Amino acid sequence: MTIADAVAALGPGALTEEALARHIFPLFSRSLAAPGIYLANHSLGRPLDQTEDDLREGFEHWQTKLGDAWEPWQKEEQQHRSRLAQLIVAPRTDCIIPKTSAGQGLRTVLNALPHGSNDVPRVLSTASEFDSVDIILKQYAAVGRIRLQLVNCHAPDGSIDRSPRIDAIPANADLVIVSQFLFATGQVIPHLDRLAVECHRSGARLLVDAYHAIGVFPVNVNAMQADFMIGGSYKYLRGGPGAAFLYISPAALESGLQPIDIGWFAKDQHFAYARPDPPRFAPGGDAFLEATPPVLTWYQARAGQQLTLALGVDRIRTYNLDRLGRLKRYLVEAGIAATGADEEHGGFLTVEHPEAPALAQALEQRGVITDARGRWLRLSPDYLTTDNQMNEAAAILATCIRT
Repeated sequence: MTIADAVAALGPGALTEEALARHIFPLFSRSLAAPGIYLANHSLGRPLDQTEDDLREGFEHWQTKLGDAWEPWQKEEQQHRSRLAQLIVAPRTDCIIPKTSAGQGLRTVLNALPHGSNDVPRVLSTASEFDSVDIILKQYAAVGRIRLQLVNCHAPDGSIDRSPRIDAIPANADLVIVSQFLFATGQVIPHLDRLAVECHRSGARLLVDAYHAIGVFPVNVNAMQADFMIGGSYKYLRGGPGAAFLYISPAALESGLQPIDIGWFAKDQHFAYARPDPPRFAPGGDAFLEATPPVLTWYQARAGQQLTLALGVDRIRTYNLDRLGRLKRYLVEAGIAATGADEEHGGFLTVEHPEAPALAQALEQRGVITDARGRWLRLSPDYLTTDNQMNEAAAILATCIRT
């Protein structure tokens, strides 16, 4: 059964475990055959059966067409960019620039920021960004490529500061970087549209890391008014590693931003092999494309994107909150306090514990796959997780904590 057939058979309306088991679970027969209870969907999403077939299709173009494979490959690239544009409500497909990682997208932005003869870009971010963003920013600061200021976005009680600003945005800031969700706790950073207005009023641009939101939480980069967004398909989009992207708004593209991280695919009519000096770039976001791309990632990401669009992110979010609420209730019944399952958190629950990494290891030994970040154990059911599995996982976690 195809994705379209399965979703059509599922019908409209709220998702239910019974209907998903009948129509959607068969699309994941190979992934679901693995033993154990998988609660790490916030990290690596389970692939569809179709993903293997899609990868084979991309490979067969190479195998049977050789150099002529570029025609279907480039068609697939445009479809890949179009699906991502739909998922984040981007105004144009060319605003999506495929990358192999979100960090690669961040470096593209940092390298494109204007540099004065005696000055470097001033970057403001939080101390709670994902490791890849954190290490890139700190290294750029260490070698003098940016001036970096990190601020705490938490209130004294641990909640997110409801102010629409990250502290007070300096009048001379060039770029503000913030996640839509905090990766360790799943907390939502609120009012990103107001933050964008504040950034623009101060002369800064806003970059949003939406990696932990896309596919499980509505993302509207246009309404958000973000200048840049980074994200990828590794998690809730079920597209695996390597299928990431950078979004650049039309306003940023038209502002004279100069691409630095580029290759021959950024050239106007790149297969013409003309070599003007200075270079003549493709229009819009295509000017930020790089060298020969890893074409199979577009096929790798296809099925997960298609299923997410077909189901609808709003329906997925509603059902995800139901799953999280059920798991949270089972944890509470087992004597375990958990945080999440509300509008202020994303697609996973957290259990705070001083030995969270050891708990994750103990759970894995008992067949429950999850992970930990610092003192937070992260638990993420998805629409493939059954009620019985969540009940069992809560009981196993209670045993691990006791022992």
